[in-house]
Formats: sequence, structure tokens, C-alpha cells
Amino acid sequence: MLLRASVQKVRVTVWNEYIHERENPEVARIYPKGIHEAIAEYLRQQPDIEVRVATLQEPEHGLGDQVLERTDVLIWWGHAAHDKVSDKVVEKVYRRVVEEGMGLIVLHSGHYSKIFRRLMGTSCSLKWREAGERERVWVVAPWHPIARGLGEYFELEHEEMYGEFFDIPQPDELVFISWFEGGEVFRSGCCFYRGRGRIFYFRPGHETYPTYYNENVRKVIANGVRWAAPVCGPRPYYGNVEPLEKLGHKQL
Repeated sequence: MLLRASVQKVRVTVWNEYIHERENPEVARIYPKGIHEAIAEYLRQQPDIEVRVATLQEPEHGLGDQVLERTDVLIWWGHAAHDKVSDKVVEKVYRRVVEEGMGLIVLHSGHYSKIFRRLMGTSCSLKWREAGERERVWVVAPWHPIARGLGEYFELEHEEMYGEFFDIPQPDELVFISWFEGGEVFRSGCCFYRGRGRIFYFRPGHETYPTYYNENVRKVIANGVRWAAPVCGPRPYYGNVEPLEKLGHKQL
């Protein structure tokens, strides 16, 4: 049961398909231990976060029952092998989010992952262009916990462009909007509530750029982990129940 006390560490699993780093020398140069380890490296420095990593190549993609049961927030990065992810694993993750309150953070090209599309119920398609453009990420919800510690905006010198229209449901909360050097804009920090779970989509992170070493990007991911973590609260029950009070009429 995912009812975590605030004094306990948030248990995070960073999932990465880990293909580009093994097949593309340029990506391997930037992320020699994999994108998952670049993200985990920073999270391990946070005293309130406990981290493990998992990759596509492991049995059950590293997301077996025991791992998921011990995960409060799952971070997802995928790009080249969305179709290789087992439908059975996707269903397990879906149920953990919706029914049991596990948080999910979907990064960059994970917008087209099976799990994100399942949770959104739309195609999650968008415009894109890989030209190493400057990205300016504007904070449009400065009061939101995910924006804690940021300025009005931050910039990434080189990134892949994602542009509107982004085919997702209206976000429950919009934290960031990005502007790109070529003129496009994009809803780049979107929060959703699905059942008991919280979902945060964060756009930056193309594999050929060192985005996950950027101080602001790392801060956003750590803030996202804390926001998406399960909170202590009553567990809902469903189905037929006995009345709490004595009924004043004869039951049929």
C-alpha cells in the first residue's frame, strides 16, 4: 500500500530503454553510464530520495512485481523502442499509478511511450525538429512545488524542438511553457491526476545533448519526484457497503 509518511525517503526507480547509449558513440560520449545514471546521480545526492535504476534489457524490463511494489515514483525515458515494451509490464505500471498511487514522471520522447498514451487516452503526437535550437523554458505556475528554486525562466543552449499542437488532454496543471529559437512554443511541463496517481510530463532531454546535467533540469526532476510521491491519506474502498448509521426504514 503506497501511503508514505513525510519523514520517509521517496523510493524512485529511473527507467531507461538504454539503447542509444550502447549503439550511438556520440550519445555514449555524453552519457557513458546511460541517461538513467545521469538522472540517478543527482537524485542520489538528495537526502530525501532513494534511487534504483532499471532498463529495457532486464527481465520484465527491470519492472517486476517486487520492484514496482517498492517504487513510489517511476521516471520513464524511452525513444527508439516504445514497441518493445511488454504490454504486460505496461498494464502493471498503469495499475500501480491509477489504483495504488505510484507517481510517474515521463521525460522527453517518453510522450510516445505505451504507458503515457494509455494514461492520456490520446495519440500524444506533436511537431518536432532536431536542429540544436535554444530552448527557453518559462515558469507559468511560479507557486507550484515543481517550480521551487527556479527563476522566471531558464534556457538550454541546444535542444530538439517540440511544437504544438501536442495531442494530450488539457493538463490539470501547467507548470512550464517552452519557446524555441525557430519560433515554436510547447507545453513542456504538464501535470495530470489519474485515479490515485500523479503524472508529470517534462519535455527537455534529447539524447544527443547533455540536458540531464543541467542544474535547472535536474532540480525540476527532483521537485517532480517530491510532487508525484504518494501522500498519506485514506484508502478508498468500492462496492456494496453496510450503512454507517441505523436506517430508519425497512430494507427491501
